Amino acid sequence: MKIVRVMALLSSLAILAYGCQKDPLKDMTNEESRIYITDHDSTIQFNSFHTFSISDSAALIENGRVSKQLNAADAAYIQAVKDQMQARGYVLVSKNDNPDLGLTVNRIISTSTGVISLGSYWDYYDSYWDPYYWGYPGYGYYLPYSYAVYQIREGAVSVDMVDLKDATKNQKLDVIWTGLIRGSDIYNASVAPSQVKALFDQSTYIQTN
Repeated sequence: MKIVRVMALLSSLAILAYGCQKDPLKDMTNEESRIYITDHDSTIQFNSFHTFSISDSAALIENGRVSKQLNAADAAYIQAVKDQMQARGYVLVSKNDNPDLGLTVNRIISTSTGVISLGSYWDYYDSYWDPYYWGYPGYGYYLPYSYAVYQIREGAVSVDMVDLKDATKNQKLDVIWTGLIRGSDIYNASVAPSQVKALFDQSTYIQTN
């Protein structure tokens, strides 16, 4: 009997331990959901630049339309970029003082709409749940509507770095670095510093010396 009790206790503990485990998706924190992506022009020597300026507002890019905004989160992102650039040795100047680099903060929102055919789903349902189950053998399922429309709204924050020093020589504005943030609760002033830091932590080559 003691062995049986011990086995029962161990089984109970195992079930309890399994039940306390985090579900990888359901229990994911906002920070764990975030993705940080950076890319740059590998031919650029970032230590050849010394000054920078940053836009005084954020660009809201929503389904192809662009507008300028400045809310608390935008301001926090702009300040966080300033802090990271200055920590790397770059000097903040006005855009009228011929900065070497120009930086912009962008909020990107994309809404997509799709259509799903319900007919194929119900054909499967018909074969899986035979009408006999409900007590109506020989009957078929009828779906008076065949399609459903769904909508997905996604968002991201990006930071772009533009080469202004060589703009006249190249006759174009080259984007030499981009950082992108995606995930939950990213439009939040309180997390802007840590998220921008994560982008710069991936980009150790951004240094004046």
